[in-house]
Amino acid sequence: MSFAFLASFPNPTLSTGLLPPLPPLGKVGSMSSDAVTSWRWLIGPSLTIIGTLVGAMLLRWVLHRAIDRVVDSAVTRAASRESQTPHRASRVLANAMGLDQTRTAQRAGTMGAVLKSTSTFVIFTLALLTVMSNFGLPLGPLLASAGVVGVALGFGAQSLVKDFLSGIFMILEDQYGVGDVIDAGEVIGTVEDVTLRVTRLRDVSGIVWYIRNGEIVRIGNRSQGWSTAVVDIPVSYSENLDVVLPLISEVLRQIDESEDWNTRLLEEPVLAGVESIAGSVVTIRIFAKCAPNENFSVQREIRERVKVAFDSAGIRAPLVMPPYGGAPGAPHA
Repeated sequence: MSFAFLASFPNPTLSTGLLPPLPPLGKVGSMSSDAVTSWRWLIGPSLTIIGTLVGAMLLRWVLHRAIDRVVDSAVTRAASRESQTPHRASRVLANAMGLDQTRTAQRAGTMGAVLKSTSTFVIFTLALLTVMSNFGLPLGPLLASAGVVGVALGFGAQSLVKDFLSGIFMILEDQYGVGDVIDAGEVIGTVEDVTLRVTRLRDVSGIVWYIRNGEIVRIGNRSQGWSTAVVDIPVSYSENLDVVLPLISEVLRQIDESEDWNTRLLEEPVLAGVESIAGSVVTIRIFAKCAPNENFSVQREIRERVKVAFDSAGIRAPLVMPPYGGAPGAPHA
């Protein structure tokens, strides 16, 4: 079958009048200028559109790879800082302040996802506008209409925009993260999830609270930095402080050397001394600098160990005066 035989059949697509018919084979050089112009008009925009889409996808891939590299670099630096932290207090504070590897990985991953979605939206929006301009569509009225619609949506969804912006700044500034105990004004609880729009908390009663980020005016983070345990130990006025104070100091030293409490205490608890004297009660105060949210457990442990040490040494607690008279220490009616 020769090419001349195939060319003798009419092309139904080209015979509709949409495009000028192809000249017979062997007479390509005799194509009219109108036919050449029409084919250039068809092929030119097609190549431009294809090139724009391919370029957009390539640019998106490059930006996403760059964002992934930045995220991986941040996680690697966090791991190196964590491995080079020599002191116990520094390690605990690094974990509490969000400088540990897990916390940094969560924050970097969240910001990486935000940057990826934003870059994808911007790139393909520009690509769409480029394609529309190649088709000869008027972009001026379209952009003006889109601007009016954007302003209307901005007024209608300003609370949503406010929530998203607040969520971005909260993540960037690392105000709190998953697992932190925070005071959000309306509720105090443990953070279970942080998104760009809402923060989910669970309070001590087990109730789950969903708080919009734009409605959070202040944040008190109880899991950053360190906490202080203040313990007051009452003893009888008749007890010898030369015996009581060294005994309490020994208890504090044992707690600090204990493996179970070594990671909760930033340093050895401090025996401040006599805080007050009221009647037959002498109050001895203890300060303990400990990890965030560990002050209550440290207080309970100190009281329990001091009580056991007092019982072994025969140190008596102060007598309790009944509210309506009677002998001290007598049972109430």
